[in-house]
Amino acid sequence: MGRPRPLFALVLFLTAPAAFAAQRDGGPVRQINITVYGEERCPEPEGDDIVVCARRPEEERYRIPPALRERTDRPAEIAWGTRNDVLEEDARTMRPDSCSVVGSGGQTGCTSALVRQWAAERRARRGR
Repeated sequence: MGRPRPLFALVLFLTAPAAFAAQRDGGPVRQINITVYGEERCPEPEGDDIVVCARRPEEERYRIPPALRERTDRPAEIAWGTRNDVLEEDARTMRPDSCSVVGSGGQTGCTSALVRQWAAERRARRGR
């Protein structure tokens, strides 16, 4: 590796005073992030703590968070035949005779393909 790069050294030089000041002052201040619902009160900070409250309506208390709720950009119902086709296509690379590096049976497909190619070339030579 050698010497540290100049940019890395500059970043260390600029951030070191802040790190030492935090240690001198008794460490970093603790920050608490909390979500409160309805008319709940935010907890009071203790000492140098910082409390950040997000207020949500009471009816949201036991709901699944919006980021995890069911997506609405896809169709509500997909035919079972279509689902089956998608699953089979995804699993095809792991099946025997697939000639793939994925799965335990993939190498047999490559050998089978080579044998089929050899047999087709042999038939073509005999047909001439």
